[in-house]
Amino acid sequence: MVDRTLLLIAMLIWSGTIARAAAPDENDYYRLVPVAVSETSTSSRSANWKPAPDGLALEVSGLAVLDHRRVAVAIRKGEIWILDGVYDDPPKDVTYHRFASALHEPLGLLKHGDAFYTAQRSELTRIRDTDGDGEADEYLTVAKGWGVTGGYHEYAYGPKLDRDGNLWLTLNIGMGLKGAQLDRTIKDPILGYRQGRWRGWGMKVTPTGDLMPVCAGMRSPCGIGANAAGDMFYTDQQGNWVATNSLHHMREGAFFHHPEALASMSEQGSPISGIENVPGGLPYPEAMKKFPQLQPPAVWFPYKKAGQSATDIMLDESHGKFGPFAGQLFVGEFTQAAMNRVFLEKVDGQYQGACFPFRSRFASAVLRMAQGTDGSVFVGLTNRGWSSLGTAAYGLQRLVWTGKVPFEILEMRAKPDGFELVFTKPVDAATATQASSCEMSSHTYLYHSTYGSDEIQKQRLNVKKATVSKDGLRIRLYVDGLRELFVHELVAPGIRSREGEPLLHPHAWYTLNRIPNPKE
Repeated sequence: MVDRTLLLIAMLIWSGTIARAAAPDENDYYRLVPVAVSETSTSSRSANWKPAPDGLALEVSGLAVLDHRRVAVAIRKGEIWILDGVYDDPPKDVTYHRFASALHEPLGLLKHGDAFYTAQRSELTRIRDTDGDGEADEYLTVAKGWGVTGGYHEYAYGPKLDRDGNLWLTLNIGMGLKGAQLDRTIKDPILGYRQGRWRGWGMKVTPTGDLMPVCAGMRSPCGIGANAAGDMFYTDQQGNWVATNSLHHMREGAFFHHPEALASMSEQGSPISGIENVPGGLPYPEAMKKFPQLQPPAVWFPYKKAGQSATDIMLDESHGKFGPFAGQLFVGEFTQAAMNRVFLEKVDGQYQGACFPFRSRFASAVLRMAQGTDGSVFVGLTNRGWSSLGTAAYGLQRLVWTGKVPFEILEMRAKPDGFELVFTKPVDAATATQASSCEMSSHTYLYHSTYGSDEIQKQRLNVKKATVSKDGLRIRLYVDGLRELFVHELVAPGIRSREGEPLLHPHAWYTLNRIPNPKE
């Protein structure tokens, strides 16, 4: 009897070990390769990490892929470096060459034609090597004209290129301005907000060199990027007037959430006018009724669930070399040292969509991303100024698809009476149609001057029915109680693939700005 008991215990332990070993892990599908990572302490270093050269703080603030061997990185201290040998796996002989210096905190990098472009604090600069010696000797001002008072948060981000050849920039709002800094800012006579010129605005520079204000209401617009259609987006970070991290479609005359940007509303060239009152302390759906110029984000990232400080935007243009997510957007995450994924669709001519967790456990805060020639993704890291998860303060990593397809929700599409889920692999119909396999709820946020917002007006939703397509790649969820301008949260721990796999990430959050018309 004792022997049989011991045997049963041993079998249970063994089966539990196998079950744990079989559980999906992000690293099984997307592997992190260190290119140059400096550890915060020597005791935490492993043989797999390759530090940057002594004396080089590789706080990556801009990133541009050059070819199948090299990338260029801008760093916070004001330099551009060219790294060669970065695709080796593992990198053994990466070389470092300083191309440019004496820049004022560049927060972006673009290789366009024969030149690099970067946004410094006070200007957009074009940088070239005209004599072919491998070092920059020409620094030309492409555009300037926004306010710089010396405030710590007056960052300028970019540039990114759109389909028409325009260069896009975003300008951080000035925070904590006081004393002489306030004396040099503009005061709007109607609303009374004080900020430097064009602070909190999205700007574009035309191919002829004209600096044009496009949209306003930004707080900390760290990320800029284009989707597959060529439309431009930016990310914002939670703070006063900004409920949680968000993704916005930039277009002419749009106002988003931070009213201090309206200090430049009366400036020549402003596409925004006529705002005389900003209602505060209201749930977003009510605020939008009273404030018709206020435009909702295409996607909200629920705080802590889907990051705490959104950064860069990258479009997967690999045509499948980076896995099954071609054409979707990836958004960097600073505090959690992670990356999220975004699916977008248009309803009523406006963008909305869903965000999903994608990859965690980077070595430090993810600030910049760029897709390599082989489809892999270079990830620039730096946590200076704010803390983040991870073992490093800064560096460069490369994210490589292993060739193994994860079982994930590929798309989440809005329907008049629910949602349609598209998967990367066929689902098991039995688990997909069980009532306990998925749950849904919805919430909104408060539009107010206070820092961030809790999830408010929460409501559990009734998933009445789930049907599975013949090929197993789609589940149609019929849901009671859809609400416009609310985030709809999906948790699907019970769904399995036909091979019995659980979802690698069973959570999704859809920002339902418009419920589709059933006749369309």
